[in-house]
Amino acid sequence: MDILLLFIGFFLMILGIFGSFMPVLPGPTCSWIGLLLLYFTNAVLANYWVLGITLLITIVLTILDYIIPAQGTKRFGGSSYGVWGTNIGLVVGVFTPIPFGFLIGPFLGAFLGELLYDYKDHNRALKAATGSFIGFLASSFMKFVFCMVYFGLFIWIFWKNRSGFF
Repeated sequence: MDILLLFIGFFLMILGIFGSFMPVLPGPTCSWIGLLLLYFTNAVLANYWVLGITLLITIVLTILDYIIPAQGTKRFGGSSYGVWGTNIGLVVGVFTPIPFGFLIGPFLGAFLGELLYDYKDHNRALKAATGSFIGFLASSFMKFVFCMVYFGLFIWIFWKNRSGFF
């Protein structure tokens, strides 16, 4: 059972890293669950401090994931149409078979959302789309860094307790 939990936890870690860029997958949450599964094994003693601190970080990251792109759009003069356009464009961009769709989608979504809000002001729409895009990149980078830290922690804990697995 320990080996199964180890492999599922490892799979969730990898899924979390990919999820840090894809809106469909909650990256930090997947990584945290992978870390939690490692602690469910008999080979690793429970460390509630590590689990509690990483859970708190995961919750904060999840909240910031919604706030940062919206703030990027607002700081660059965007409206709620741009924020919604960013989110819709992100989902469409992930499922569209074009290269870097997950990067192009939020930008185009914010731009089109702002044009729906005020179709006459293209410069404001472009500026808001740029802010949304920068916010998305900042949020994704932040999630990616923490997912990599969780992955490193996972590997370190496994390596420290490897004799209990094999």
